[in-house]
Amino acid sequence: MTHSDTKKNLPTTQRSLPMALLRARENVMSPIRAMLGDFGLTEQQWRLLRVLSESGPLEATILANRAALLLPSQTRIVQTMEQKGLVLRRPHPSDKRRHTLEITSEGQAIIDDNLDRAKEIADAFVMALGKRKYDQLVDLLEDIETADLSKYLNR
Repeated sequence: MTHSDTKKNLPTTQRSLPMALLRARENVMSPIRAMLGDFGLTEQQWRLLRVLSESGPLEATILANRAALLLPSQTRIVQTMEQKGLVLRRPHPSDKRRHTLEITSEGQAIIDDNLDRAKEIADAFVMALGKRKYDQLVDLLEDIETADLSKYLNR
């Protein structure tokens, strides 16, 4: 394929979905990273605390899925969070080979202490886009997340 063929068939990087998602993610995460830096948490640790705060105790695989983490990465992150006293690992009630994870009072305190700031950040995006466009964007992103591309791909 020649250079001109590539230009003809691919969207420019400015109109490429993967590139647009990466650029948007950086804009979304920048104020969140600033908030997290104030109390020494990573984005991944924040996501785990948020999910556990919303859902209560969860099995590791379910938590990883809901927090958009790979299970091996989550295992390492949870070890650090256990050492900080933010989460507890408990044996599963019906299967001792498995375990559940739950937020501690210290972890919940971090969530509670940052609710106003997190809400302010979320509200800023609603104000910047307008409620209708914001809701539409979230709906479209959920559609992308669940889209089955296999019927459209040749491989």
